[in-house]
Amino acid sequence: MSEKVLEIKNLSVEYNTEIATIFAVNGLDMDLDAGETLGLVGETGAGKTTTAKAIMRILPEKVGEITSGNIVVDGKDVYAISEAEMCNIRGKVVSMVFQDPMSALNPIMTVGDQIKEVIRIHEKKLTKEQIDKKVDEMMELVGIPANRKVEYPHEFSGGMKQRIVIAIALACEPKLILADEPTTALDVTIQAQMLALIKDLQRRLGTAMLLITHDFGVVAQICEKVAVMYAGEIIEYGPVEKIFDHENLHPYTIGLFRSIPNLKVKTARLNAIDGMMPDPSVKLHGCHFAPRCKYASERCKADQKMIETEPGHFIRCCRFDKEQGGSANE
Repeated sequence: MSEKVLEIKNLSVEYNTEIATIFAVNGLDMDLDAGETLGLVGETGAGKTTTAKAIMRILPEKVGEITSGNIVVDGKDVYAISEAEMCNIRGKVVSMVFQDPMSALNPIMTVGDQIKEVIRIHEKKLTKEQIDKKVDEMMELVGIPANRKVEYPHEFSGGMKQRIVIAIALACEPKLILADEPTTALDVTIQAQMLALIKDLQRRLGTAMLLITHDFGVVAQICEKVAVMYAGEIIEYGPVEKIFDHENLHPYTIGLFRSIPNLKVKTARLNAIDGMMPDPSVKLHGCHFAPRCKYASERCKADQKMIETEPGHFIRCCRFDKEQGGSANE
């Protein structure tokens, strides 16, 4: 049986502001095995980054609040331990690769010092020489000459900055990496290099990864499983091959696939999903996607549960719930 490095049960996250309460994540369940890669896909505002920040326990103070559920990383409930204990987990057990390397890196520290910092915090038994050697190894591991460790972030290209961020995340060989759209800001060529690098490092180090992305192509390239998120909920989950090569899918997932250009078919316009994401300040009941769904019916007003349509493939839709009289062929 595989070791679970991440287990999330019934997680709900709210942002409480002076203007409104934002219901960002609603009853989310997720788990990740050691060495596994899970792609988390969905529109902007679905709650993907909030989920990652909740795992890292870096939600905005006095604004972000966990209202239900628990998160277990490598056997420890991250909200049942002290901040000091959590500091020992961040970087060592779980690390995060942020979307924008420009804001993730400190502009007044050399890149070598930024890699060194995380090693020094978590590898207290290492000598200064050993730490310097490990910094050199991490630089070379991500394809940057070690002699450039004395340079500052502004002296590197966008792709190289992202490599440095990855080096920092992997410096202490964590069991879990949270990669928040690590290739979105990069051009196609550099993106392909980054994906190959991440997959190679993951294979060599045996690290599990939660990959947050908008791009199904990226998911197909490096993920074993995919979770589709909409309005704070996981609405579809399963192995990549069952979701990419299957006809029975959630209507939202179908809409996402149809919006991808098909190189074999000439079309004047891309297919778009009608409507907009629901207002996150309104507490939703029933199917969150119903206002945009052509299959919507009275049954959709009831709270939806995840239905296992085939081994390992789950869909949150009453059309697949035989107890509610659903039929995927309707």
